[in-house]
Amino acid sequence: MATPTYKLFCIGNPLLDLQVRDGEELLRKYDLKANDAILAEEKHMPIYDDLVKNYQVTYVAGGASQNAARGAAYVLPLDSVVYTGCVGDDDLAEQLRAANKREGLHERYLVKKGEKTGACAVVITGHDRSLVTTLQAAEKFEKSHLSSPEVAPLVDAAKVFYVEGYFLTHGTETILEVSKKASASSKVFALNLSAPFIAQFFNVQLQSVLPYCDVIIGNETEAEAYASATGLPEPKDLAATARAIALSPKANMSQPRIVIFTHGAESTVLVSSADPDNAKVYKVTPIPDDQIVDTNGAGDAFAGGFLGALVAGKNLDDCVDAGHKMGAMCVQLVGPQFKWPKVQIL
Repeated sequence: MATPTYKLFCIGNPLLDLQVRDGEELLRKYDLKANDAILAEEKHMPIYDDLVKNYQVTYVAGGASQNAARGAAYVLPLDSVVYTGCVGDDDLAEQLRAANKREGLHERYLVKKGEKTGACAVVITGHDRSLVTTLQAAEKFEKSHLSSPEVAPLVDAAKVFYVEGYFLTHGTETILEVSKKASASSKVFALNLSAPFIAQFFNVQLQSVLPYCDVIIGNETEAEAYASATGLPEPKDLAATARAIALSPKANMSQPRIVIFTHGAESTVLVSSADPDNAKVYKVTPIPDDQIVDTNGAGDAFAGGFLGALVAGKNLDDCVDAGHKMGAMCVQLVGPQFKWPKVQIL
């Protein structure tokens, strides 16, 4: 029987989200910012038991790249997307598998016996979300998994690759191997900046991967963090930051680098290295406040819609439009989820 192939190959940290609403007291208790994403320190570790014991928790399949992969699978034909990351041999991993199956996402997890699957505390306050992640098994991913008989043919057959910036905290070697291979084959390699702390504290790793990236996706806070970390004069100027990234050194010059920055309901900015002085600004149709459930996963949903359209061969305007539609759908549901029955996006 022939090995199945998938056009989009995604890599990231598989996490189960533990989501709670009205978490103002949790922000104070654990010294969290309302709209942020961090790795849990020692002082944050009690939050996971705290949520389970004292709050009404909604469990949602998470992990930035996995969310985006499910989004892309939602908009594409069946058997288009595959995802890998490291999980434990526990019930949390089974919940992730079930969520992926529902959206048509195939997974090829590396399973670590005796380890716990990673988790993310999602504290919702108003329209903001604060993410506190304990990676657990996710940071035990091994580069050799990509050359295993089960996974290697999928890497070879893929046309587009997507990795979350969070993976740079432990898996830079893996990202470099995949991105260099993609670049040498003129395939598309996409990276999400993921969170301000990636540019702030993992900029060396980020800069090592950047030459092999064809698509960079981020939001306004990540763009500002990148601009500050790299000494750009106007950190809040999204178009200027996008231009700087678009024009930074690139290994494969045969295809332009596309940089996309979302800014919630404000607008989305896109700059291509093929036309760096003409930033495209796309209006966002805002969702009425009373229809917004929460914003957890909205950026990942945008990335999923954009990537799905890109894989489907759509032009960049249509890719951004698909991203907007998926982001809008996501904020009207609990966490990174999508409507059923399926809504036609492309």
